Amino acid sequence: MKHAPEWFFVGGGYVSAPGGSHYAGQMYVERYEPDERLHDTPVVMVHGGMQTGTNFTSTVDGRPGWAQDFLAAGYEVYVIDQPERGRSGHRLENNDAVAPQFRYTAERTTDYFTDPAGAKLWPTAERHTEWPGTGRMGDPMFDRFFASQVSQLADRDAIEAGARDGLIALLDQIGPAILVTHSQSGPFGWLVADARPELVKGILAIEPNGPPFKDIQFSGAPDWFGYGEEIARAWGITRLPMTFDPSVKTPEDLRAALDPSLGTDELAPGYMPSSGPHTLPNLAGVPILIVAGEASYHASYDHCTSEFLTWAGVDHDFQRLEDAGLTGNSHMIMMERNSADIAALLMQWLAKRGL
Repeated sequence: MKHAPEWFFVGGGYVSAPGGSHYAGQMYVERYEPDERLHDTPVVMVHGGMQTGTNFTSTVDGRPGWAQDFLAAGYEVYVIDQPERGRSGHRLENNDAVAPQFRYTAERTTDYFTDPAGAKLWPTAERHTEWPGTGRMGDPMFDRFFASQVSQLADRDAIEAGARDGLIALLDQIGPAILVTHSQSGPFGWLVADARPELVKGILAIEPNGPPFKDIQFSGAPDWFGYGEEIARAWGITRLPMTFDPSVKTPEDLRAALDPSLGTDELAPGYMPSSGPHTLPNLAGVPILIVAGEASYHASYDHCTSEFLTWAGVDHDFQRLEDAGLTGNSHMIMMERNSADIAALLMQWLAKRGL
């Protein structure tokens, strides 16, 4: 890149608190300019839960991250820290608006992200091969990764609202962009495209938060999958309202129901709307790619998210990495040993879409 990244903040505003005024809701942004810009549309990279933008700037074993991969291909790149996360600023503890915070344990991080083969909680977990190192406490690369984890707001609705508003503010400022979302930030892409379809030129949804409506509970063999009673994403693929046609007045109008036909020995059944049809017209014209890793817990249910988009009339592509010869990946795809090959796959898809 030509020079050090530029940084700035978007969104947020002043709030009153005991003793004076403060700023809240702002989102930190880094802008990277390539040596030679070959593409008109920049890429905005949005990290997932408990993470920050460092996910995209380096891997845990010191290789260039996806930000550098896209820069080398001539894309201008923006990397953000979600509002109330990392460098984006935090509300004061004595402010009534502050929400409780939480973070994952090292054990959960190991079981779900870095060494799922050890826990064997879902059918394909044993196929995990691509994390550099053992993925366990005491291994330098796991320790480096776990040290980068941060706490986040416990209120998931507030997380979605803050990130949606911050990303809208960013696109309103920089113009049309391609969104790269991961995990928790997957719904942000749907919400921003719903609000600003003319500014979202494409979405690379890397294992987007799901499946529709309810969270899966993984229990290992032989039953593998289970669902509780709680609705996690009331609007199917988001917690916050989306624009449906015909309009949906309340989430209950979608009438979520379990569809056993979506399940196989390795795939979970999923909840789908039993009403409708209701389309998502603002997403319908946006090029979308959903990507899932072979050994990730998302391998068990991202087909349900894809099915929801199809039900909603949203044309998109769903890529399982093993079908492209990229095997052994778990959830933190952008940090694993074949991360550059996956970045190349993403850029090939963008090229096919004229992006």
